[in-house]
Amino acid sequence: MNSPSIDAVVIGSGIIGAMSAHYLLEDGRSVLMIERGEVARGASSGNAGILAFPEIIPIAAPGMMRKAPKWLLDPLGPLSLPPSYALNMVPWLWRLWRASARPAYERTVGVHARMMPMARSEMLRTVERAGLRAMVKQTGTLDLYDSEASLNAAGNDWLAKRKAGFEFQKVGRSEIEALQPGLAPQFQHGVFTPSGLQVSDPLEFTQALFSNAMSRGASLRIGEATRIEPTADGARVVLDDGAVFEAKTVVLAGGAWSKKIVTGLGDHAPLETERGYNTTLPQGAFPLHRQLYFNDHGFVVTPLSSGIRVGGAVELGGLNLAPNYRRSEAMLKKAKSFLPDLKTDGGRQWMGFRPSMPDCLPVISPSGATPAVIYAFGHGHLGLTQSAATGRLVADIAARRTPAVDIQPYSISRFR
Repeated sequence: MNSPSIDAVVIGSGIIGAMSAHYLLEDGRSVLMIERGEVARGASSGNAGILAFPEIIPIAAPGMMRKAPKWLLDPLGPLSLPPSYALNMVPWLWRLWRASARPAYERTVGVHARMMPMARSEMLRTVERAGLRAMVKQTGTLDLYDSEASLNAAGNDWLAKRKAGFEFQKVGRSEIEALQPGLAPQFQHGVFTPSGLQVSDPLEFTQALFSNAMSRGASLRIGEATRIEPTADGARVVLDDGAVFEAKTVVLAGGAWSKKIVTGLGDHAPLETERGYNTTLPQGAFPLHRQLYFNDHGFVVTPLSSGIRVGGAVELGGLNLAPNYRRSEAMLKKAKSFLPDLKTDGGRQWMGFRPSMPDCLPVISPSGATPAVIYAFGHGHLGLTQSAATGRLVADIAARRTPAVDIQPYSISRFR
């Protein structure tokens, strides 16, 4: 059994779990973190490192389903669904289709637009308090389009971002060349967001936040949580080796592995995995000045302290299928054609599991079984971006405070 001094157990040591621990510690809670593998080695280690606060446009958007068949016909394109997993995805895809209807889409845009200012302010506050300011830099973000037509097609998305308070400017070839020399001549049209932020490396950033939590009294237990059980004054967590820990609050931040535990508590979460791929090239592979979004191709190229990361795209394949690293190779080949001087030797390939909900909103919510259990998972492509806001909301829920933003859109009950 656990020590009675444990106030909170956090399941998961990725960026959402680390942020939840950070905010609970700020509230004076004692915290035990439980990790099934290595600290921060899941999706938190392999993202592009971009703090994408202006990204309020969900994947589930009007017209998306008309594009999907074309994407799916290309096994190495921006969206892939292996035939062996297609039947499993039918319920999730049906919900995604419903979320892409205009009224649902506009609601989701509004929810993200209300969350992102807090996500930004809480992230900046956290990096200062945790001594991580040197790991966050403002490089600006350059979105690139293959043609004027594709830029114009994205016009409503950019208008929504401007209405939400994000500033940017359209740029032509001369500005693009000044912002990032060495791009292929096809890129004549783009959008530059000067306020774009990124972390120096997502793995190092998450590990540094975790270490900060450890230095402030948090503890770690390696093991896989198999179930959570409500108790009279909180909840208990049972591990695969039989160990049991009781606490007043249990936070489930297990990313793509959260679904089984949620089901065991009697709640329903249509959680799926968007398998993301990347290749991290060595330092010096290209003189990259800032984040580059290749919007018509579904991937990004980012300068990190660990090298140049080329990653993105979506493969709907669950947790058990073997990685298809041809997807990494296809992105790298495209990146080479877009950045002709890019040196593609010596890269490290990676595949990870983005925990994704079909309505493109995370679950940040008390369990229906007991308010002692708080869910914090399902952030899709925005885990790093919304991590500090999520940690703040978790702490608010645990303390029975009025949350900093309305959490009703993030409730687990929305899937009943």
